[in-house]
Order: sequence, then C-alpha cells, then structure tokens
Amino acid sequence: MKVILVNGSPHENGSTYTALKEAEKALAEEGVQTELFWIGKKPVSGCIACGACRKLGKCFMDDIVNEFTAKAAEADGFLFGSPVHYASACGALKSFMDRAFYSGGAALRHKPAACVVSCRRAGGTATFDMLNKYFTINCMPVVSSNYWNEIHGNNADEARRDEEGLQTMRILGRNMAWLLKCIESGRREGILPREEKKIHTNFIR
Repeated sequence: MKVILVNGSPHENGSTYTALKEAEKALAEEGVQTELFWIGKKPVSGCIACGACRKLGKCFMDDIVNEFTAKAAEADGFLFGSPVHYASACGALKSFMDRAFYSGGAALRHKPAACVVSCRRAGGTATFDMLNKYFTINCMPVVSSNYWNEIHGNNADEARRDEEGLQTMRILGRNMAWLLKCIESGRREGILPREEKKIHTNFIR
C-alpha cells in the first residue's frame, strides 16, 4: 500500500510540509509506504477546458500535473497539503488539482484521500472545505481525524509547537492506514464499488 502526500506550498520545508511529515510518520508506523510529492515553485497553469485530455488520456500541458497523475495510478491513497492564502488554497495547488482531477481523475477514483492545511491564524476551515470537494466529486472516501486537519504556525518551527495540530495529523495518518487495510481486505473478498454511467443534466435546454 502506498500513499502520495502532495505538498502544494511554495515552501518545500515549511508548515505544510511539517503537517504532512507528521502524518507520514504515522503511516510508516502502520506499514504504509509513502512518497512526498512537492509541486514546486514553477507556475502551474490552470485548466483551459480544451478537452484535449479526453483524446490524449492526459493533459496536453506536459508538466508536473502529468507527472503526478502517472504516479497516482499506482498509489492507493492521497494527502493533499496547502497553506492558506486569503482563506483559500494556494493558487498553484488549485490549478494543479483542477487539471489533475479533470484529466486524470480515473487514477484517483475510489481511493481514500484527505487534505491538510496550514495557516498562521485563520482561514483553515474554508480551505479545508474547498479541498474536500475535489474528493467528494470523484467517488473518493474522505479520511477524517479527531479535528479538522489544520496546523497553525507562520513557519515550520512554529508549526512544530502546535501539539494539537500535530496530533491531528498523526491520527489522520493512522486512520488513513486503517481504511486502506479495510479496503484491501474487502478487495480480497471481492467487495468492489459498483459503477454507473455518469448522467449529465443541464438546467438550460
């Protein structure tokens, strides 16, 4: 079993990284393999709704998004981390997830996911709600903890002093491992999700 932890922060080793690393430790203790995936500092273009991915099987912009979706096909679960920018996810991660889910959503479908957010003071729950919507539109079980998945601190040092936030991340990691093991047990018994063809209803005829 493998979980990819996506760091959407422009700071490779900042507060968001600190939160993801705490969850990663718990996953490792439960025997789950992990990979930290930093989207980097280069600009990430948003989706331009061209539809090319339907023909190509990937986004025509061959960048970090396609690198991730290729890895996602072999992964069993995901954690997406973002700093809070204006009570929302950072722009690069938003663009990244728009394109990853639109062009490569099949590689993530039915796999457990969660998000973690880091903030200096406020805006965490708004960002948390926003990111969870990607999972619930793509048939992905959302993993929870004992509180909303937030850590507080203006930098990594401050985040490491947020004891409750760190505990939230550890419990999240253990809950992710538990759900992955339950899914694996169910798969061995032939228990799999039932699919239906998507129905698209437009309100203007």
